[in-house]
Amino acid sequence: MTVEQAAALRVMVVDDHPMWREAVSRDLAEAGLDVVATAGDGEEAVRRARACSPQVVVLDLNLPGLPGVEVCRQVVGQDPSVRVLVLSASGEHADVLEAVKSGATGYLVKSAGREELLDAVRRTAVGDAVFTPGLAGLVLGEFRRLAAEPGPVSAPAAPQLTSRETEVLRLVAKGLSYRQIADRLVLSHRTVQNHVQNTLGKLQLHNRVELVRYAIEQGLDDEV
Repeated sequence: MTVEQAAALRVMVVDDHPMWREAVSRDLAEAGLDVVATAGDGEEAVRRARACSPQVVVLDLNLPGLPGVEVCRQVVGQDPSVRVLVLSASGEHADVLEAVKSGATGYLVKSAGREELLDAVRRTAVGDAVFTPGLAGLVLGEFRRLAAEPGPVSAPAAPQLTSRETEVLRLVAKGLSYRQIADRLVLSHRTVQNHVQNTLGKLQLHNRVELVRYAIEQGLDDEV
């Protein structure tokens, strides 16, 4: 991502602790990102996200009013193009999985450094799944467990994907970030994003969580 693209990022910060909220907002603004709104509780966050249309929401889970996972669900539900990066004091596995299932793109614990947070926000904006080290494997393992459970597949039985879309989907199922997929296939980051968006539309899915589960159900993660 270029400096100009990073500077154009519209970010919203949601945290119930004023000092932490202000510190994160200041770090983002000083790095050239556009902090379009902040919020201190869940209901305020949903309202302001609707009004300000951020590209990325940096979201704490422990909020008064609506809990963070419900904020995530509503914000992504009203605008699926919004990316949510959870920034939480909790690294509990249950919290991580619940956040991802509610639509979060990534999850960092608050012990992350300033540069790690800035990089995570920028990567989240372009669709990369960003996790505190150790948590990505947990999430992928949960996808595999869910895929092994009996139940109806949530997508058409025979979607017409191009060979390139299938190739990208296979790498998504293996847990690669969009940036890693772009490097592997010698494509631009934007091209990978477009393939993923087209695939979501064809499969009638809504987010990366559902996409990875579908790919694993189809056995694409086991292919060489």
